[in-house]
Parts: sequence; structure tokens; C-alpha cells
Amino acid sequence: MIVDKIKKREPSAKNKTSNIDIPVGKWIKCDKCKEIVYKDDVRENLSICPNCGHYFRMHINRRLKMILDEDTYKKFDINIDTNNPLEIEEYPKKLKALREKTGLQEAVACGTGKINGEEVVICVMDSGFMMGSMGVVVGEKITYAIEQAIALKLPLIIFCVSGGARMQEGIISLMQMAKTTAALTKLDEAGGLYISVLTDPTYGGVTASFASLGDIVLAEPGAMIGFAGQRVIEQTIGESLPEGFQTAEFLLEHGFIDKIVERKDLKETLYKLIQYHKGGSGNV
Repeated sequence: MIVDKIKKREPSAKNKTSNIDIPVGKWIKCDKCKEIVYKDDVRENLSICPNCGHYFRMHINRRLKMILDEDTYKKFDINIDTNNPLEIEEYPKKLKALREKTGLQEAVACGTGKINGEEVVICVMDSGFMMGSMGVVVGEKITYAIEQAIALKLPLIIFCVSGGARMQEGIISLMQMAKTTAALTKLDEAGGLYISVLTDPTYGGVTASFASLGDIVLAEPGAMIGFAGQRVIEQTIGESLPEGFQTAEFLLEHGFIDKIVERKDLKETLYKLIQYHKGGSGNV
């Protein structure tokens, strides 16, 4: 048979001694331009594609390092753990695997830090941990941070990224919407400043609660922001929707957000807003 005559090609001496080495995990594909780019180049460019300017999502630690002055971040010591109210067998296993993979305990980190010397309370969400979904621990940590902003009389900044409420915790996750909103009402009554920064993507119960309640609402370029996805909305209302109606640019044009800020300008913009709130001369 012809198959029997096909011989396996042996590697040549040249191939055996090749010095070509492409390390695993050193390259990443851009979702927008589809180019394969060197991961270190992306990291050095504030996690932005050097070819097309597409914004990659950022890990909590990278975000904190970008926004806060060096060695000023102090994490809140909140000793709470995620429970399993619906007794879903795979849920604890998934949490454990994600903690090992991401190095995070939950989808948000909260604490205090300084921006150009100005002390703030800051919360940063991470899409790498269950798509930044809001369960009991996320809701409690954000509520605690809001309460600390009131007690310490500090500005509050929350970087939002989320797919919405965490379905593995059922209605208890939805209750976090009311809890965080009530806490923000107290912050407003105390005259505190709350700046919400919407990053890609911000959806669901997070958009419907604390993400949209900032005294000032900022967004990164191209961020997708909404409650439900376009297809779900169109199926629900039976109408076609404008192209790109959930982008930060569309929402800025229609008054949902106050300003789109490039990643390189975020720290300085936040500093100026804090100065302006204090009665300084910061112009944004």
C-alpha cells in the first residue's frame, strides 16, 4: 500500500541544533487588530496594544501601581470569606482554582493610598476573577470602603469592571446592589467625593448600582458599559439598537458619563478632580 511507502521525515542536523526559541506565554493576540504582539511591549505601554491602541484589561496590582504613589497602598484588613449559599458543588473548587491562578482572594481590592500626595480610599475590581462578578464579599468590601471614606473624610475612587451580580450566590448577590447604594447615600450626605471609573466591561448589577452613582463618572476609551448585552435587549424590546450604543464614546455623547480619560492621563485627572473638590485650582 502507498501508506506503507510513506516514511517519517527525520529532523536534519540543522534543525536539531537550531537556536530558535519562542517562549510560551510571551505573546498575546489583540482582540481588535488581531495582531500577535509581544506581551512585554504591551505591559510597558500601560496594557495598550502598540499597533492599534486597544485597551487590554488590567490586573488589580498593575492598576494600583499605575494610579497610586509608590508604597502608599494599604489594604483594608477585612477578614471575610466567600460562602456557598446555594451549595453548588463546583463553586468552592472554582474559587480555589482562581485564587491560585490570579493570586487574588476575590474580585476586588480595597484600601487607602495616595495620588500625588493626596490620600484616597480606592477600590479596584478585576475581570480575571469570575469576570469581576459581585458576590457577598465584593459587596461587603466595597461597602466597608465607602464607610471608611466617610469615617476618614477621604475621597473615594472605584475602578469598575464586572459582568454583574454573581449568579452562584443567587439573590444574596443582588442584595449587594441595595447595600452599596445605601452606603453611597450616606457618603453623599456627609459631603464626600466619589469618583467612579468605568473600564471594559462594566455590566449588570454593578452598572445598576455603585458604578453609575459617582459624583463624577469617568471611563476609559472604548469601554463597553451597560446592563444587559445588545442581543438580550433587542430580543426583550423587539427593536434594533444603534451601533455601538454601549461604548463609552456613545454614552459620553448622551450624558451617561462625564469624561473619557486615556489611561496615561488617569492619575493626573483624578488628582486634579480631588484638588478641585478641595477648592484648589485643578482644571480638567
